[in-house]
Amino acid sequence: MAKSAQALRSPNAINPLRESRSVTEAYHNCRVAVANDHEIRMSVMTAGFEWHRHPRSDEVFLVIEGELMIELEGRQVLLGEGDLFTVPRGVVHRTRPVGVRSVNLTFERGDAGTVYVCHGNGDQGTDCG
Repeated sequence: MAKSAQALRSPNAINPLRESRSVTEAYHNCRVAVANDHEIRMSVMTAGFEWHRHPRSDEVFLVIEGELMIELEGRQVLLGEGDLFTVPRGVVHRTRPVGVRSVNLTFERGDAGTVYVCHGNGDQGTDCG
């Protein structure tokens, strides 16, 4: 016979939203979990992040507080709490909070790589450094 189901709370369980409340930097990004060859990262934003791309991984965004604007070349995607959006591998994008701050989870390969991309001054689409 099966034993009755009992809810177990992992001693390693975290609550990213609760953890985000202690962040004071304008942009904070940290790994909160690993699943196989992927990382789950939490970003807390009161300022935007630079234009970039990930050559080896898609990047999935899940907003858990506030609103997030994802700017792609040629369009923008506005995400609210609970919204999820995937930026395909290699697509140039940048992110910024809409309002005071946003807290987001991102899911990507651990070896995604980040290539910063110059925009402005006639060098659009050129990789920086």
